Formats: sequence, structure tokens, C-alpha cells
Amino acid sequence: MKSGKILVALAVALLIVALSSVAVGQDKATAQEVVAKVREAASTLSKTGDVAPFNQKQGPWVWKETYIFVEDCDKKVLVANAIHPELVGKDFMSLKDTKGKNVFPEGWCDAAKKPSGVWIEYWWPKPGEKEGSRKLSYSLGAKGTPYVVAAGIYDDKASIAELTLTSK
Repeated sequence: MKSGKILVALAVALLIVALSSVAVGQDKATAQEVVAKVREAASTLSKTGDVAPFNQKQGPWVWKETYIFVEDCDKKVLVANAIHPELVGKDFMSLKDTKGKNVFPEGWCDAAKKPSGVWIEYWWPKPGEKEGSRKLSYSLGAKGTPYVVAAGIYDDKASIAELTLTSK
């Protein structure tokens, strides 16, 4: 009888641990979610031309630990970022990551405007943090506009090559 109670208690404890790790994992955006959300945002922006919704912190373009941000490739400025509004209006080509490297490489706008979009890697603080973490962002041009829409994931293991396969 005693061993039966121990087994039940052990099973319940394992179930709690398993469920809590599933819940924690769901707070992290996946590469597939980022690609889908960026494509949706690019399509929306192509139709409306309105960047204002992408500056709203309490909107559909901010989810889990990531968010959509928008650059104007003609003017070379960031035009929407709900999490970092202080960056709006800044020259994105001179934007440095936490390791001092340019976030957006030369030719990035042209690559992002291709039908498959482009993934880039840089070091950026997670929302609410000061230290940089490895961030991989997917970018895609919004047809008929000068805008490129992007969002990213924080991931220490994924490669640009494997992420590129997920976005085709």
C-alpha cells in the first residue's frame, strides 16, 4: 500500500514537471511562428501602408518574447518598434548590437525583399534585460512599399542555414 502511494506521488510530481516545462516552452516564439507572423505583417502593411499598429505594445504584433519591427529601406530608418520606441526614426544601418557589430549588414534590404526573405544574426537584449543574447531575425519586404518587416527569436543553437529552410 505504501509503495503504491509513493508511485502515485512520483507520477504526479513527474506530470507537474512535464506540464510546467511545456508551459515554459510555449512562452518562447518558434522560428515557424516568426516566419508566419512576419508574412502576415508584411501582407497587412502591403494593403494598408500604415505602420502605426506595429508601434502598439498591446497589439497583435507583440507576442511571447518577440515582436514585429519595421524599417523603411528608402529612408534607412526604423519606423516601428513597440518594445524599443526610442529606436523609431533612427538610421538602422548604423545600429550596433551589444558586441559592437552592425545589426543590419550591407545589402540586407535587397535580400529581405526577395520572396523568401532573409534571416540575420546579431546580439540583442531580450525584452527587460540589459545583456545581449544571440538573436536571429527573419525579415521580409512588404510589397508595394519601402518597408521591410522583421521579428526574431533568441536561440543559441539554430543556424541561419536551417532557419532559411523553414522560411521557404
